[in-house]
Amino acid sequence: MTAVEFIEPISHEDGVKQAKALFAKTYGVEPEGVWAAPGRVNLIGEHTDYNAGLCLPIALPHRTFIALSPRKDTKVRVVSDVAPDKVAEADLEGLKARGVDGWSAYPTGVAWALREAGFDKVKGFDAAFVSCVPLGSGLSSSAAMTCSTALALDDVYGLGYGGSDAGRVTLINAAIKSENEMAGASTGGLDQNASMRCTAGHALLLDCRPELTPLENVSQQEFDLDKYGLELLVVDTQAPHQLNDGQYAQRRATCEEAAKILGVANLRVAADGIARADDPFQALKETLDALPDETMKKRVRHVVTEIERVRSFVHAFAKGDIEAAGRLFNASHDSLAADYEVTVPELDVAVDVARHNGAYGARMTGGGFGGSIIALVDKGRSHEVAQAIADEFEKQGFHAPRALAAVAAPSASREA
Repeated sequence: MTAVEFIEPISHEDGVKQAKALFAKTYGVEPEGVWAAPGRVNLIGEHTDYNAGLCLPIALPHRTFIALSPRKDTKVRVVSDVAPDKVAEADLEGLKARGVDGWSAYPTGVAWALREAGFDKVKGFDAAFVSCVPLGSGLSSSAAMTCSTALALDDVYGLGYGGSDAGRVTLINAAIKSENEMAGASTGGLDQNASMRCTAGHALLLDCRPELTPLENVSQQEFDLDKYGLELLVVDTQAPHQLNDGQYAQRRATCEEAAKILGVANLRVAADGIARADDPFQALKETLDALPDETMKKRVRHVVTEIERVRSFVHAFAKGDIEAAGRLFNASHDSLAADYEVTVPELDVAVDVARHNGAYGARMTGGGFGGSIIALVDKGRSHEVAQAIADEFEKQGFHAPRALAAVAAPSASREA
């Protein structure tokens, strides 16, 4: 039996120190500053963001630190602690979408997106990244990278958007554009909003309806695990995690096509209509009956029921009804497995083991096709449940999982 690896967050002091050291070693000078942005874990509300739905992320204490200095030219140079001897370079002048390959597309794309949005004062930069957000885990290491970059560029180029919640939406849009158009990774905005707008001790109830203003589309919901004697265990299955292979985009396109067939702007409109009906079950049946094929029916059923599960979870947790909150976790995972079909064997096994070892509820989190699960467990039981999952993975010949304990942490900030 191999002991499960628990990933601890880098402290503020160590993150600043490591990022500055990597910058100085790489570029021979000190950086202008250090910024950081967190990864996130979504409590519930999966594949709802691009359907104008509801989701409920928290920011993790696990952060990506960026040491950065602006340049007078348009060159971008970036280095990461993953490969500290390899500096990636690009030039913003004349840069087009998909014009940068590899991981450096994410930070370079943020500067490109800001320039595309009319911020001509944004030039090139040198940067060094240090992160403890696990890569490929579904905990949004990419958003931690793009959001920390956006906040740094906002500061060094004096754009003035990082200091307010409403202003940060401009930076969020640049981070989203970078992921979608430069890196070619579909994202609906949940990750970037969480990384930029979460507060300590709270979950972010994010309402993704496009007609809402930035001040209308979020509310902070108390998420105090200690109050109820709980822990939120996150287990990174280390199953191969890839959203660039068309699966995510395919589901998004199916949902958009379903909305057209139903004659609504998006599936949120359909979901709200069903929720308001005298008989929601009958209304859901009639909605699904209007769709042409079984796959589309399944996708829509997940989205509609998942939006309602977010509302129910917020109410259950606020009342301290942890049993109900756990049941909603379970129902969310079962829907993602059967109707949205985005789980893999590692995710399903991890969820099953967590449930059989006393979790109130467990579900996959993130886009799926790999990544992580979360489980709501009694305080002090995270290591025990994680070890049970690791033991079962060893029996089944899966990669060894990694684990961490999540608390609701603050969003992106200047660190030094």
